[in-house]
Amino acid sequence: MSGYAEDEDEAGGLRKIIHVDMDAFFASVEQRDDPALRGLPVAVGGSSGRGVVAAASYEARTFGVRSAMASGKALRLCPELIFVKPRFDAYKAVSQQIRAIFLDYTPHVEPLSLDEAYLDVTDDLKGIGSATRIAELIRARIRAETGLTASAGVSYNKFLAKLASDQNKPDGLCVIRPGEGARFVAGLPVRRFHGVGPRGAEKMAALGIETGADLVLKDLAFLRAHFGSMGDYLYRAARGIDLRAVRADRPRKSVGGERTFHQDLSSGPVLRETLDDIVDIVWERIERSAACGRTVTLKLRYSDFTTLTRARSLPAPVAGKPEFARIGHALLDELLPLPQPVRLMGLTLSALTGRETDRPPPDEGAQPLLL
Repeated sequence: MSGYAEDEDEAGGLRKIIHVDMDAFFASVEQRDDPALRGLPVAVGGSSGRGVVAAASYEARTFGVRSAMASGKALRLCPELIFVKPRFDAYKAVSQQIRAIFLDYTPHVEPLSLDEAYLDVTDDLKGIGSATRIAELIRARIRAETGLTASAGVSYNKFLAKLASDQNKPDGLCVIRPGEGARFVAGLPVRRFHGVGPRGAEKMAALGIETGADLVLKDLAFLRAHFGSMGDYLYRAARGIDLRAVRADRPRKSVGGERTFHQDLSSGPVLRETLDDIVDIVWERIERSAACGRTVTLKLRYSDFTTLTRARSLPAPVAGKPEFARIGHALLDELLPLPQPVRLMGLTLSALTGRETDRPPPDEGAQPLLL
């Protein structure tokens, strides 16, 4: 299959990367702290009509309950589901414990969220001799010091390490060695690729692309024509290529979130209501990160995957949530009626001047909302 030679060339002098991902983190913390919840289907989030599952225990996942699912749907799938209100202070405290463990092995730690991070252990500060052994030691220490389990992926780049960490969840370890990346990716469904959602997978299936093996047969021009700028990412991913470095303590450039819809939306009233939901969660994030910013950006992705953004900058930082919401709605109203339905909406605050106290940004774009 094409791509193997490129994969091996890339692997020649590459780094040793570990991706650590806590297992059902929020729900696992709740079950650890309340023994009465252990072994039961638990959802962290609100149980009201507009509530959303922020995290689900593995017992709940067996019923089909997933994060970002509406609480009403979750209860229909699992009538015995127990809802627990989020305790972000508790999750952050555990996250700091885990971060301290990481830093005992390498200073090159790039957190993606409270419950996952990339580690570059190429330098092997403790002389352990194996990235796989380092991952095993980290997982053992997390279990011993926090009472929680973590899954880890070990490989020679970030893309493959992240795929590997999801391969044997929960409480698992997977290693993709140099030269194995393209073959590993070939056997995966494209929906496993970071950034490919359900609708993206549907569009690919309509084009005859269901696995990495299918994707690697498509040239760059084809992928760009059908997926825009994402085509470049898909071309590299199909070959197991990722040249991004692990970047420790990178500064936050924005605070935001986005929501991908189960069904495309075009109704103005529904989009405005959805925007209100996004404002609520993004502003909570802004307050937790103590961020101040001058620019509000609205992002819409249409059903054909084209993306539109509109931004407005102020001479001074946004004064509060009402002003943030007002600007977001003004940007949306300027675009209505939409020329076609949208599959995604996002709202971001940027041109930041405040200090960050929460989490670094994710790899690409805004942090997806727990909706």
